[in-house]
Amino acid sequence: MGFQHGDGGGTWKPDPRIRSIFARALDLVFPPHALDGMGTPQSPGLSAEAWSRVRFISEPLCDGCGAPFEYAMAERCAACLSRPRAFARARAAVVYDDASRDLILKFKHADRTDLSRLFASWIGRAAADLLADADALTPVPMHPGRLLRRRYNQAAEIARPLARSRRVLYLPDVLARTRAGESQAGKSASGRRRNVAGAFVAQEGACKRIEGRRILLIDDVLTTGATAEACARALLRAGAAAVDVATVARVRDAAEIPI
Repeated sequence: MGFQHGDGGGTWKPDPRIRSIFARALDLVFPPHALDGMGTPQSPGLSAEAWSRVRFISEPLCDGCGAPFEYAMAERCAACLSRPRAFARARAAVVYDDASRDLILKFKHADRTDLSRLFASWIGRAAADLLADADALTPVPMHPGRLLRRRYNQAAEIARPLARSRRVLYLPDVLARTRAGESQAGKSASGRRRNVAGAFVAQEGACKRIEGRRILLIDDVLTTGATAEACARALLRAGAAAVDVATVARVRDAAEIPI
C-alpha cells in the first residue's frame, strides 16, 4: 500500500519506476498474502472473497451522522434534526456487519495491527471532505488499565498513519479516559450514553493545542455515537472550534440499537 510518510526531509528516494520493478520482483519470490489470511489479495490488503463481502458506504448519506440513505433525501436524517449532536459531522467507510466485524475484532483483539493502514486508507476515502477541513486528528482514548491489557489503542493505530499520509497534525494525547466504565457491547442507546457520560476529559495543558482548531476524532466503530459525543464535548470544552468524527465502520441505522 503506497503511503507517503513524509518523515525525512532530504532523504534519498529511488525512482518510482525502479521501486515498482523491485516490488514486482519481490512478489515473485515472496507472493503477497491477504490481510484476512485467505490467499492472495485481489485488492489492497484483502482477498477477493473478503473484499466482495465488505459493504462500503457511499452517497447519498446524512451529512450529520453519516448514515446511508436509500435515496437522496434531506441533508440530514430525522434523528440528527431532532437531536443535534455535539460533533458536527461523521463519516464511516463501511457498514458494520459480519464481514467488517470479523476484520475489526481481529484488529482489536488478535494483535492484527497490520490492518491499521488498510483501515486508514478506507477512512481516507470515506472522510475525504472531513480530512480536508481538519486542523488535527486525535484518536478516541482508552482507559490506562484497558490499554495495559490490550497493549495498544486501536483508534491510535488507525489515526497515526492516516494523519501522516494526509500531512495533518496528529494529537495522540489531548484526550484522556478517566474511568473505564463497562463494555458498550449489548447496551441500549441510552445505556451507552450513561456509560460514557463524563468519562473523557482534555489532558492538562492540552487546551493550547486544541483551542480554535477543527478536530477530526478517529475510532473503529460508530454505533449510537455516544462515545464520539462524549469525546466531542470534552474537546469543545477545551476550546476546539468544531469536532468531526471518522470511523472504519458504523451500524447502518442507529435505530437498530434499542433505546
